[in-house]
Amino acid sequence: MKIISRLLILLTFSFVTHAYDRVTGAPFASRSEVIAQQGMAATSQPLATQVALDILKQGGSAVDAAIAANAMLGLVEPTGCGIGGDLFAIVWDAETKQLHGLNASGRSPAALKAEYFTEQGLTTIPSFGPLPVSVPGAVDGWFSLHEKFGRLPMTSILSPAIEYARRGYPVSEVVAYYWQMNVDRIGEYEGFADVFMPNGKAPTTGQIFKNPSLAATYEKIATGGRDAFYKGDIARVIGAYMKEQGGFLSYEDLAAHTSEWVEPVSTNYRGYDVWELPPNGQGIAALQILNILEQYDIEGMGFGSADYIHTFVEAKKLAFEDRAKYYADPAFNDIPVSALISKDYAQKRRALINPDKAAKRYDAGVVEGDTIYLTVADKDGNMVSLIQSNYRGMGSGMTPPELGFILQNRGELFTLAPNHFNTYEPKKRPFHTIIPAMVTRNNKPWLSFGVMGGATQPQMHAQIVVNLIDFGMNLQEAGDAPRFIHVGSSSPTGALMKDGGELSMETGFATEVRRTLYERGHQLSDKLGIYGGYQAILYDADKQVYFGASESRKDGQAAGY
Repeated sequence: MKIISRLLILLTFSFVTHAYDRVTGAPFASRSEVIAQQGMAATSQPLATQVALDILKQGGSAVDAAIAANAMLGLVEPTGCGIGGDLFAIVWDAETKQLHGLNASGRSPAALKAEYFTEQGLTTIPSFGPLPVSVPGAVDGWFSLHEKFGRLPMTSILSPAIEYARRGYPVSEVVAYYWQMNVDRIGEYEGFADVFMPNGKAPTTGQIFKNPSLAATYEKIATGGRDAFYKGDIARVIGAYMKEQGGFLSYEDLAAHTSEWVEPVSTNYRGYDVWELPPNGQGIAALQILNILEQYDIEGMGFGSADYIHTFVEAKKLAFEDRAKYYADPAFNDIPVSALISKDYAQKRRALINPDKAAKRYDAGVVEGDTIYLTVADKDGNMVSLIQSNYRGMGSGMTPPELGFILQNRGELFTLAPNHFNTYEPKKRPFHTIIPAMVTRNNKPWLSFGVMGGATQPQMHAQIVVNLIDFGMNLQEAGDAPRFIHVGSSSPTGALMKDGGELSMETGFATEVRRTLYERGHQLSDKLGIYGGYQAILYDADKQVYFGASESRKDGQAAGY
């Protein structure tokens, strides 16, 4: 059947879209998979991938290389991440043959009360400025990972990023595009232009950019450890700056921060165990979608078919209603994770789907109880799936002096509605969009992957899994394949879906498929740039090799040795 599926894919797209005139693979594939034995890294920027490989070749672990790559991405891709943001990771430890999950997201300021927003006449938390800023958790995440799985000293791990920050690097194409977009919306905030607008404007593609302030900050962290960030001069500078800007994040908030090791949760999809982290992230939405899809003959529907896309979108809508109601900080709520990702619950939810008509709205079920993504694998079989973000591109715009980075605006994802799981409270972690993922088979690692892209990530995770398992695509094809994204679902921030939302589809889907979906009641909308950025590493236990993939929608690269 898998051979038939691949033939259907080739026939479907032979008249629709071509990436290149390649002699092998699906027509939409941009390149071959990367294959190597000793180690593999896949990131959204080639310089970061090369740094990760260098660390592996020095004897570093997969986690060491992931930290080095993340630090590098904070420099070369500040439009998606940085140490002003949060971090989540899933690690496969080859020695113990266990998965470990890390939630390194920060909490809201202790001194900022919900009443403040009401007094200011606000009904939602602003996107930019001082009010959406929460404690940045990434640095503590690095050290939590390093303490458990690191081999090389932090001075060696951060050294490449420090050197590049001082010497400079050429800005890549997609990053330059988003850099200008961020300058347009947060360029006026105090301190931003000093770091990120050389000569008063955003750097262009190929322009050499230096960030000596970030180099100095990384150096303090490398030698002084996590306390240099959360209890030293860096924290004092952040606290003083935020007070000057009318914000509430304080030195005390930073000093009190801790990350949390959590148990990853999973569902089995056609013999493969798909792993995500529990809330306050949205990873279990991917598991809920897959549980519903498993009840259909997805392979028989065929990739790109109206039946498949319709079924997927309706499953997504159902999962996102639960996401809007239940996903929040588990320290403040009793979240019924086991019930939400159960097969029995998925059967009940599936019954609500009309195969011939798109729903305008669903209710949540009744149960009890811009971003970067990278993945690295080492010669010993360890794998890490890591995602890190400032949230909206470069974050809040709050740029403390002489530190070289911007603070995140993740607090925007709270709701101000009372009696909601995700309502704003002091010292609370907001709902989070960034989610790493892994897939195991027969209790062995098979796939480490992620797809950055805000609230769209769960549906993209599910599409990747379906592409690989149901449609038999290889690792590169699974990421390059045209995607469809549904937006407009109800949200943990309080928005409600009343009109069915909108379905956007990349070029590559047949006109008759679009027409059929329209006739079933889907509102079609062509949007650009919402389809995320995929990186993945697959381990073939029989051949004992790693396969790596990095898609063409970003500047990224997969490489191994």
